[in-house]
Amino acid sequence: MKQYAAEFFGTFWLVLGGCGSAVLAAGYPELGIGFVGVAFAFGLTVLTMAYAIGHISGCHLNPAVSIGLMLGGRFPSSKLLPYIGAQVAGGIAGAAVLYLIASGKAGFSLAGGFASNGYAEHSPDKYSMVAGLVTEIVMTMMFLIIILGATDKRAPQGFAPIAIGLGLTLIHLISIPVTNTSVNPARSTAVAVFAGGWALQQLWLFWVAPIIGAVLGAFVYRFISEDK
Repeated sequence: MKQYAAEFFGTFWLVLGGCGSAVLAAGYPELGIGFVGVAFAFGLTVLTMAYAIGHISGCHLNPAVSIGLMLGGRFPSSKLLPYIGAQVAGGIAGAAVLYLIASGKAGFSLAGGFASNGYAEHSPDKYSMVAGLVTEIVMTMMFLIIILGATDKRAPQGFAPIAIGLGLTLIHLISIPVTNTSVNPARSTAVAVFAGGWALQQLWLFWVAPIIGAVLGAFVYRFISEDK
């Protein structure tokens, strides 16, 4: 239960910190942090939680990561569903706190999407569904390769959180204009629950693509890393 609780609070922080930066700070007049700031916010949530709870739960914070680690031989399948449940619940809790904060400002509206992920007319720069699908698959695949490589026992010890956090930052720097960057079904679900409408209708892509990407990443890393 402590592992599941760690995943809950870790994903809570990821959504509150990452999506919170997008909702509260990205477009703040004159002092807004912009895409770069949001990208670093997501990376920092993972970096800080990796050091805080990595030794408790492994700090997955992401159903796709849990699936990829299972396929990579790093995580038992018996814990997969409880981990995913804890991640989704923690993400929704983080989005709920963010909603309470954001709605305290006069004129607040969910019409802006509440940091939801989307494609076509709901892509930040109007990228197609195919572009969004490819982006999420490839970005999640690379994220899994980074995670599996950085946590390999042959890699330099103690630096994995930095590589993983900066890897997520880079992923956001590339893909925020395309889909608002998911690579994490729990993160996408959390804010879509509050945004409703189109965000829920397009949510399927942000489960399917990251999971496909995680599967590919796990197999790619096993192929390039295993000794014959």
